[in-house]
Amino acid sequence: MVIIDKSGVHRLEIRCCDCPNVLSPDIQMFRHGFFPASFNRPKTAFTFRVLDDFLLDNLECGTSAMNYYSKLRRMTSSMFPHLVPDRYGELMRIARQWRQLKTMKWHGFGHRSDIPSTGELALFCPACPQPGINVLVAGDESLDDDLSDDKNSPSWKYTWSFVMNGNFKAEHLHPIKPFDEVWLSDGLGFMVGKDRYKMHLAEAADMVEKSSCNNHRAVNQANAARHKLESTGIGGVACARHGCFVPHSMVDFQKGERRVTSAIPHSRVDHASHADK
Repeated sequence: MVIIDKSGVHRLEIRCCDCPNVLSPDIQMFRHGFFPASFNRPKTAFTFRVLDDFLLDNLECGTSAMNYYSKLRRMTSSMFPHLVPDRYGELMRIARQWRQLKTMKWHGFGHRSDIPSTGELALFCPACPQPGINVLVAGDESLDDDLSDDKNSPSWKYTWSFVMNGNFKAEHLHPIKPFDEVWLSDGLGFMVGKDRYKMHLAEAADMVEKSSCNNHRAVNQANAARHKLESTGIGGVACARHGCFVPHSMVDFQKGERRVTSAIPHSRVDHASHADK
């Protein structure tokens, strides 16, 4: 079996337990710190520590999966790295699964059978006041806006402030094989669910902004069409005081910064700001 570790790529003979009523081979490997590349008769496995190391390198150093696996091949054989088994495709797939499992564990779904709902795999600003999470509300206090003039109503203390902005440099091309695209956390994190977003774009009316200035670059860029791009940028809502993004409030721009693309994150924030009241 091919074992990929931080120390390199190794070929080892591994035999799983064949006792009666024993766990399946893939579960046995998981319990010993190995992530098999396949669940039926696995022939390749990654150690948990190499997956953690890759995610950290990818986050902090921007290391791609290809460069990271090339490093492991070079560590295994500095003279003939091309003779080391190529498991780049397996690393790409398993790294996504590992990141998804870690995210679910960090947000309390590691030992639960229920499926996360919208935005539950992302955290809101830890510094903003959130009654019931980081702020305790006394029994005589009320969060009702209708009682805002009452001295016992502290709703003004728990008001959230948001800003909306976009990035036109985060362009994304159309996928070569869109039918092979697998969404592991569609709408569960910071991005709005693709089905809800497409439904909104189909129903909402687009209003083309007209500028009184001659050849205004920002307006021209917003109205420009790019047929080769699946998205022309990304936009979202963030906390105005601390800059933390709001869960399930980020969208891809389809044609610049249109009003229809900004309506979804805005409506999501309005819903979230009243959810705890």
